[in-house]
Amino acid sequence: MSQVLFSYCPQTLYGEGCTYPDCTLIHDAKYCKLCAVICEPASAYESHCTTNAHIKLRNRPHWLHCPICNVSLPTPGSWSSHVNGRAHQRCAVKRGLHPSLVKPVEPPRESSQLRYCETCELTVAFDAWTAHRGGKSHRLREQHALFRASIGRATQDRGVSVSHEDGLDFGIVSLAVAKAGVNAEVVITTSTTSPVYEVLASIHSGVTGKLRSKKIKSPFSTALDRNDVPPGYSLSLPIRFTGLNRGRYEEHLVIAFQAVNGASFVIVRRLRVTVGDAADHESLKPVTPYIRSRRVQWRKDLPTVSGERPSSFLAAQYIRKLPEARIPVELGDILKSGTPQDVETRIREKYFSEPLSLATHASHFANLLWIEEDRMVEDLRRYDMSDVIFTREGRLHSLRVPGLAEKRPSVMIGDVINVQAANGADERTYKGFVHDVYMETVRVSFHESFKAEGRRYNVSFQLNRIPLRRQHQALDTSAPDPQRLLFPLPGQQGLGRALGRDEQPVTFFNPLIATNPAQTLAVKSILQLRPGAAPFVVFGPPGTGKTVTDVEAILQILDRDKDAKILACAPSNSAADIIALRLSATFTTAEMFRANAPSRDPRSVPEALEPYTLHLTYRYGFPPLEDLKKFRVIVSTCGNASFAYNVGIERGHFSYIFVDEAGQATEPEVLTAIKTMSSKDTRIVLSGDPKQLGPIIRSSIAREQGLGVSYMERLLERPVYDAQTGRGLSWVKLLQNYRSHEAILHYPNEKFYDNELQVCGAHGTVNSFLGSSQLASPEFPVVFHALAGHNDRESTSPSYFNIDEASEVKAYVQALLADRQYFIQAKDIGVITPYHAQVRKIRKLLRDADIPDVDVGSVEIFQGQERRAIILSTVRSSADLLAYDAKFTLGFVSNPRRFNVAITRAQALLIVIGDPGILCLDPIWRGFLNYVYLHGGWRGDPPTWDVNVPVRDDADYFDELQEALAAEMGVFMSRLPSEGEDLEGDANVEREFQETE
Repeated sequence: MSQVLFSYCPQTLYGEGCTYPDCTLIHDAKYCKLCAVICEPASAYESHCTTNAHIKLRNRPHWLHCPICNVSLPTPGSWSSHVNGRAHQRCAVKRGLHPSLVKPVEPPRESSQLRYCETCELTVAFDAWTAHRGGKSHRLREQHALFRASIGRATQDRGVSVSHEDGLDFGIVSLAVAKAGVNAEVVITTSTTSPVYEVLASIHSGVTGKLRSKKIKSPFSTALDRNDVPPGYSLSLPIRFTGLNRGRYEEHLVIAFQAVNGASFVIVRRLRVTVGDAADHESLKPVTPYIRSRRVQWRKDLPTVSGERPSSFLAAQYIRKLPEARIPVELGDILKSGTPQDVETRIREKYFSEPLSLATHASHFANLLWIEEDRMVEDLRRYDMSDVIFTREGRLHSLRVPGLAEKRPSVMIGDVINVQAANGADERTYKGFVHDVYMETVRVSFHESFKAEGRRYNVSFQLNRIPLRRQHQALDTSAPDPQRLLFPLPGQQGLGRALGRDEQPVTFFNPLIATNPAQTLAVKSILQLRPGAAPFVVFGPPGTGKTVTDVEAILQILDRDKDAKILACAPSNSAADIIALRLSATFTTAEMFRANAPSRDPRSVPEALEPYTLHLTYRYGFPPLEDLKKFRVIVSTCGNASFAYNVGIERGHFSYIFVDEAGQATEPEVLTAIKTMSSKDTRIVLSGDPKQLGPIIRSSIAREQGLGVSYMERLLERPVYDAQTGRGLSWVKLLQNYRSHEAILHYPNEKFYDNELQVCGAHGTVNSFLGSSQLASPEFPVVFHALAGHNDRESTSPSYFNIDEASEVKAYVQALLADRQYFIQAKDIGVITPYHAQVRKIRKLLRDADIPDVDVGSVEIFQGQERRAIILSTVRSSADLLAYDAKFTLGFVSNPRRFNVAITRAQALLIVIGDPGILCLDPIWRGFLNYVYLHGGWRGDPPTWDVNVPVRDDADYFDELQEALAAEMGVFMSRLPSEGEDLEGDANVEREFQETE
């Protein structure tokens, strides 16, 4: 640690004796590692320890110790994450224990076994204490904290005046100006009574939340005309900035003063500059800072009057009613009491202490659904509106709801909207029913006494429980052979033997299938599935043609068996529409029915599928039972598929049930289609990719207890699907990728798919950007653009955005569209970013630049899609938010599946914009950054680490990273005010409400 930089002796700061001979640094000071504060004089340390700030940090949550893993973690949030981690589960299995049954013990803060490191906020085994204190991570954190404390003291003038007390900010400069260089100055003024000072000025890397492993040459520079400053003199200190890349630059000017009498001190001024487009920054800057919005005040004691429900053609046909399935009182009470950490602990101990089994399956997932429902209700309340005006439109009333088009909030036909007078003048609650949803407007039916003219109302959106009730119904329904559906055993494989090349040839409807051995094997295997077998899985990595394979198998089954009936499902309407559109080329409207939920907006249905639906006056419906049973294929979403059971179609009516994109749905959602309709002979086919994103889960408790694990993914962990003995019998993996250039596919292929994927994309498409000036290396169509930006929030939205990255995205889009040699249309460019605020900011920039046709959205929206060019904006430029992201599964860091989906959407060009100092903390990302840099695809400031050092990316390391982030999150949450904080609700602003109809 530089003695020039700090005016304090580093040894005495830590309470040790100074061993430096002739040391002239300040000794009468002591450093508080807990608060990162320097107390001067040293005697002030004792009084500092009595302050509320110090006591609050000292009274951090107590720690729990895992007796089988020999690790200690803070209680909030971390114990549950640890128990669900792979490392803990492996330790438990070795000892013959169920992971969740291991009870924590409380470790002493200091003992013969354990010691607590205040700097790293970590409990360490005593025999590892010396190694920990000498470790690189601890030393960097220690220097980081001490540097910040010293900077805080050194910004105070010491009888010498230095201009720019708040730091020297060059403002926003264009890239052209930055390359040419921009100048400013700092003025040093001594008083008339000052001694003569010898002055030394230098630039030091700033602390911006990142621990830097090696120094890059500073873009700031300074030089003194003279080194001595006499009394009563002003000295101009020139500062020059020269930068070659856009982004934020922040460092420190350190001015060291040495008097003739030997006294010395330093004064520090922060240097800042933003290189970028000033107009973009002005357009996107936060108008008002983020302030947590207050919930709309709602009275529960008022009488309710109802409007008119939409006409219900379906209700009259039901012979089985959906259960109410309300949240049990005891569970509801637990969810509403105590801190989030207490609630999580109580829920785990009471409802999830027993392992998942055939006996506990229904109650296990019912509890998860109720926990998720509770969170959904809370999240929906965030979108309640106050003091709004309705407009009368005939017998209905319309209201504009910002964010409605993006399912923020989610409102469908038939949903309930409750309304109360904003001024309390009307002592009633009006229960309205949604009759129409279009873009950002809803049209609602209220009681005839409702008056819109001249009145303002508060609005509360109510959760549509029908999808959840369908899932509860499926869980409660007894299947003829639940073992083979839920926990298949050896001997229940789909095939009795692996198929060979000598099998009977098949004439394919799609001749391209014959050129793809894996697709051919999948289709032939499905045709030979045994009755009563476990569900058969088609594992389809990105771009390998899962849906094409499913469609071919359906055509083959129905061609061979004229009596066969098939139910084809997918988690979303868009995915189900794709299946139906591909089948519509073969089947007539008398043979195929596209079953839409009554709540679906008719404007969202492809025109080509309208003849395959039953479109009533205001909504979709279903034909009479006997007509339904005549269709050879019925296509539906998983959530809506229970209509067949409820209208009376008997079990076993469907010979096959196909579920496409099965990895994106929860287990109860998929079982809504399967468990209610399958007989002991029904063949089940699941298609999907467990390495891509799973279902959207809003409750962290439900997610950590397994609701985020899809049915398909859980089955693949069963011995029946073993990689060695089950492949070819219970599952098939598609291998030919028809989407991406080899350079784009190479890294995810290596990390997620055992290097089995084969590049088979059309050369004219995947090679279409080779040689482009947009590439950093002409033959490598992957670019990582290193950019250190800044995370902002504004108004009432807790979502984060990064103006610097948004502006860079716009620049790339404009450059791509302006390049006539490598022509691309706006609709062939996709922009992916994980934060909703960043989506809105990028859309605004592109709209203002008259580029409206570029799709900008989250990873979830782009899953299953592809574009010739994909641009990723990673957003995060602050390490202190990574624990928040890890806890609530946000962002790209510590989220391998989101990373995998994002980088596998591109066909010919992948551009990633991000802060390498943040991304490199994750082993998956560091490996990707190394890969891009070593292949010449890097733009911007170079990496701060050795890209040739192999990345440790084994499972244990990933578990350690997750647990460390969870521990940091626990400490972070413990320091927040207990009232009014809802971190999980803040995080869920990033998520759409999942489509289930």
